Formats: sequence, C-alpha cells, structure tokens
Amino acid sequence: MNNENNPNTGSAPYAQDAFASPSSQKSLSQWLSYLESIHPSAIDMGLDRVKAVANAMALSLSQSLVITVAGTNGKGTTCRLLEQAMLSQGKSVAVYSSPHLTDYRERVRYNGELPPADEFVNAFEFVESARKDTGGEPITLTYFEFGTLAAMKMMQSWAVDVVILEVGLGGRLDATNIIDPDLAVITTIDLDHQDWLGNTREKIAREKAGIMRKNGNAVVGDLFPPSSLYDVTNELQANVRWATQDFVTVVASDYSEWSWKGKRNSYTSLPYPKIPLQNASTALAALELLDLLPEEHVVRDIIENTTMPGRQQTISESPLVVVDVAHNPQATTAMQDWLGRYDVSQMRVVVGMLKDKSIAETLAPLSALNAKWYVASTSGPRGCNAEVLENALVNAGTTIENIETFQDVTSAYQRALADYQTGELILVFGSFVTVADVLAEQN
Repeated sequence: MNNENNPNTGSAPYAQDAFASPSSQKSLSQWLSYLESIHPSAIDMGLDRVKAVANAMALSLSQSLVITVAGTNGKGTTCRLLEQAMLSQGKSVAVYSSPHLTDYRERVRYNGELPPADEFVNAFEFVESARKDTGGEPITLTYFEFGTLAAMKMMQSWAVDVVILEVGLGGRLDATNIIDPDLAVITTIDLDHQDWLGNTREKIAREKAGIMRKNGNAVVGDLFPPSSLYDVTNELQANVRWATQDFVTVVASDYSEWSWKGKRNSYTSLPYPKIPLQNASTALAALELLDLLPEEHVVRDIIENTTMPGRQQTISESPLVVVDVAHNPQATTAMQDWLGRYDVSQMRVVVGMLKDKSIAETLAPLSALNAKWYVASTSGPRGCNAEVLENALVNAGTTIENIETFQDVTSAYQRALADYQTGELILVFGSFVTVADVLAEQN
C-alpha cells in the first residue's frame, strides 16, 4: 500500500489551478534561497502575520477533512500511516510535513507522490504577491511560514478529500494552526525546543494542545500525558481518545506481532510495523474516531508496508545499514527498545547532532550499546563539534577507545563502512541533516 517517494515523478493528475502563472521568474532552488533571505529569524512565533497573508490569499481548506498532527516525536510516521489508510479507501489526500531530507518537494505529498517543482514555484509566487498586497509594508514571513502558506494554497487548488498537516514546532503558534482541524492528534510530549515552548512537559503540553478546538475531536498518543493536557481538554470540552485508556497495544515478547484494541474495534496478531509502534497505534485510534478504519485485511497490509524515509529505514542489507532521525531523549529511549530486534554481533554507530539539542540526555540511553562510535561534526550555525558528542559519551560510560571523531558525517560513515564486518549493524542517527548526508552517499 505504501507509495515510495520518487523525486522524478510528475505523473499524478495535478490540477490546472487558477494561481499558476505562464512563465516563472525563479526556479524552485532560487525561490528557496530567496525565502532564506527575507526574514532575519528562522523562527518568529505568532500567527498574526501568517493570518494576514492567508486572508489576502483567500486561503481556505474547508472543502477538505483536515487532520493536524503535533508532538515531539512520531508526527511524520503517524501522518504517513493516516495517508496510506485514506488512499486505500480511494480518497484524495494531501500531506504537509517538515523538514525534508534530500528534496524540498518531500514537504508536500499529493496522493502519495511529490508534486512537480513548478507547482511550488507557482504557489510561492502567489504567496509573494499576497504578502506585498495587504495594504501596507510587505509582511515578513519566515522560511517555514512561507512554505506552509504555499503548501496550503496547493492543497486548496487540488480540492482533496483529506488534508494532513504536520506541525513544525509546538502547536499553538505554529503556522499550520491558522487552519481549524476536524481532528487534532498529539503523538508524544517531551523536552525539545525548550527556548520556544517551555522547559517542562507541562508547559510544552499546553503549547501542543493549542491545535485543539472547542468541542473538537482529538487523539493523544502519549502514554503518560502531563496533567496540563487534561486541563486543556477539559477547558475545551474536547472529545478525546487517550492512549492506554481508549486504545491499547500488547506486543509479543519477540516483537513478531502485536494486538490493538480501540473503542469499537480490535485486531490481533498484527504484523510488527516498520514505523514506531505507538505511532501506528495512534493513527489507528484517529481513524477509528473518524469512522474511517479500512477493512481488517487492508489494515494489516498498511501496517506491514508503511515506511517513512529516515525512520528506522534500512538503506542497505549488506552491509546492514539502518538510519533514523532520532535527535532527542525520548526518541533514543525508543531506539534502545527497537534495536533489540536486531540480532547482531556489534554495532557501528555514526552520529552527528545539532548543538541546540539535549546532547548528553539524548546519547545516554545508547551509551551501553556493544558498539564502536563514529562521532561527527555538523556544519552551519547550529552545527555541533564531534568533541562535544565524544565528551557526552565518555561521561555516560562509553570507553574512549570505542569512540572516533570526524570532521563531517560523510567521513564518519565511510570509515564505518570500511570497518564493517559480516554480522554487524551500522546505525546512523542524531539529526535530519546527519541522515540526509548518508542518504546522499547512497545515490
């Protein structure tokens, strides 16, 4: 059931929309460079500017069923399974997600495929015109805000049955939240982006709960929701399905299968998914609440075949290489769990991270692995030196003899490949940019 991302695809029946222009002044890559230059900050919290431009665009997704997905981890894979389930029922589906790994067009999927570059170019031109046409000085938009409005304009022109929006950061003040969802999904809540969202799970939960609406539908996949989340849902009188209360999972001891039980439906002996289990469970709860669960044999097929680039992704069998974008403590704690499914003699771990992440706490759950570590520096203003990762691992108990530092991810990965022996596993994680560098090596 899973549609693979094909960067060269252009075969989908894209709508000829009213905002397309006959000749574009900029290519997609030129537009992306321009978007990076027009706002002094990567993040500028608040919805007033985005709403003003959206109004100038006459932006509306009211013709579609809208699902908005927030959470610290698991947003992308939850969106993916929801998408596959909707497509299996013959519905037209558009998904907006971020960040991308190797191609900006990954941020928008239309019926499982990547739109052609000119669709983005036309939408960017439309947003640019609208932000300069609001009656005063041009409204400033961040890279993410501009891209979000463009994606929504594309979705509006396609008039799809279902729109799935992945929140970029937080929820309450994220650009995706200018649209009222028919269903709000919160996957997990953990400490991340603390400068913007708060330094406790209680505060972060309130920000993520901002995607919920008064008397609206919601699904919460976090196994231990902060009390503030219950407070918000009570204030909103929302119709909520809670993990462990309204839907539960039971996993076989050898991870070969699992069962799921919701309010009205239950499945036994399901195939173990290729995405994080709790995200698959949360997606099933969302489908049940919407009364859009496919037939049981289709559910099994979707769970068995749904994958997501950069999430528990096997990119090579020999040597065995698995990549994952895990970059916070919650994600690596889960990683410690799913790595148990691999029967290998030793792991060779390639890691590169960004300096604004909780590095020590993120690496700690994996410090006891039987592994040789290849730690790499990452570049750019958020880049982190390999020595910082090395110190964090040593402080967590990893012996210095098992750690080697590199100036970049590519060098670290190439050394791990050179050292690889049959029966081992090469694991790559730490950041989207780290995984992207390794995926680029595969092409």
